[in-house]
Amino acid sequence: MTELTTLGIHALQDLLARRQTSAEEILRAHLDWVERRDSEVHSFLAVSAERALQQARAADRRLAAGGALRPLEGVPVAVKDVILIRGLANTCASKMLENYIAPYSATAVERLEEAGGMILGKTNCDEFAMGSSTENSAFFPTRNPRDLTRVPGGSSGGSAAAVAANTAMVALGSDTGGSIRQPAAFCGVVGLMGTYGRVSRYGLVAFASSLDHIGPFARSVRDVARVLSVIAGRDPLDSTSADIPVPDYEAGLEESVKGLKIGVPEEYFKGLNAEIAGPIENGIKLLCALGCEVVPIRLPHTEYAIACYYLICTAEASSNLARYDGVRYGLRAPEYADLRDMYKKTRNRGFGAEVKRRIMLGTYALSSGYYDAYYLKAQQVRTLITRDFIEAFDEVDALVTPTSPIPPFKLGERLDDPLQMYLADIYTVTASLAGIPGISVPCGRTRGNPPLPVGMQILAGHFDEARLLQLAYAFEKAGGFEIAGSPNLPHTGT
Repeated sequence: MTELTTLGIHALQDLLARRQTSAEEILRAHLDWVERRDSEVHSFLAVSAERALQQARAADRRLAAGGALRPLEGVPVAVKDVILIRGLANTCASKMLENYIAPYSATAVERLEEAGGMILGKTNCDEFAMGSSTENSAFFPTRNPRDLTRVPGGSSGGSAAAVAANTAMVALGSDTGGSIRQPAAFCGVVGLMGTYGRVSRYGLVAFASSLDHIGPFARSVRDVARVLSVIAGRDPLDSTSADIPVPDYEAGLEESVKGLKIGVPEEYFKGLNAEIAGPIENGIKLLCALGCEVVPIRLPHTEYAIACYYLICTAEASSNLARYDGVRYGLRAPEYADLRDMYKKTRNRGFGAEVKRRIMLGTYALSSGYYDAYYLKAQQVRTLITRDFIEAFDEVDALVTPTSPIPPFKLGERLDDPLQMYLADIYTVTASLAGIPGISVPCGRTRGNPPLPVGMQILAGHFDEARLLQLAYAFEKAGGFEIAGSPNLPHTGT
């Protein structure tokens, strides 16, 4: 029943409501497709079939007894392996936590399960969410379902690829500098990062605490809106979660976008790959046709964003990853001379090259004599970048940019060039630094063989996720996901 794996939440629940299928049938269709398709894509690190079957059977008993459909009743969900699920392994795609079993579940996972979601399993990612390609996993790289020779993006590449390959209907990922939005663009799906504090981080293994978010992937804007409504909201277990009411995002999707002012920042179109520029330009023209007013704007501190981000995130990673020392949990080196030697051997053996690189960069930035010159200066620049966005949203309702400056690249192509890998995040780190929400939606394809997905990013002011989703939904309904691309169209900003 592979057709069940291609449906969205609304269509699937319509079948459930009319008793034309069951939660168990839906789950078994997805498990069967995982078994057949994931041997090529490698989205999953682990599949929790028995747990999901228990959830499916419980849902069927509820419905048979006359229970109402919950928001995610019968929906198979994949979860990135940095988000805890009680009783399941949580490796963070690292040898350091290879045998770690989560003692509790993340708040976002609990809310998914309470809403009827069935947890298919844990998805692959870059180790400790540090990477832009899902090649830094300690176990295996994930492949892009649109072209198996290419990366799915990162660090949430496993979650994005699972949704794109129809092995999961929706998925959770984490986004620190673009780790939901960039893989969504590379895999041709929808991925949303809410405002910092909109979704609880409780149960998310920390990478950079002032930047980390949990957010959803799906194949449609409506499904992303449904999941966000479920997982968003204040959580007393996360002191950084915002005590701000959560609107019914799905109910607001149909509102007209006519008259909305859309800012197009010139800094995001410099040096843009021509294969990306054409579809994005046509996407902007489609928004104009929908009645939006496009306004050229400037975000003058954008050029400092990559340097700023990689100082802050590595400094916070250095602090957060200090806990993995072989003492309390996780890997411990089997042979060592003394405590210092145990620390050294455990961390050398447990961490991969990219994690070690970021720890060393962050430790240097925080070290005596360099803190003011690097970490403190980066925080000051972060304030300027945030101010750029606040001033922009005084003039416009939303911003539209490319999600990535390049199409999905070949597996192995950038592994030996960390700087080029970091630059893949150049259009996404700014929103993370400012704490504003962003969504990536499909915006056509490149003209290559095979054609590759292009992602368009929409950004809005703090806690204005409803506006993002409204624009994204209007774009999807108007055919924007399949828009024709032309690499020869110049960017005019009009």
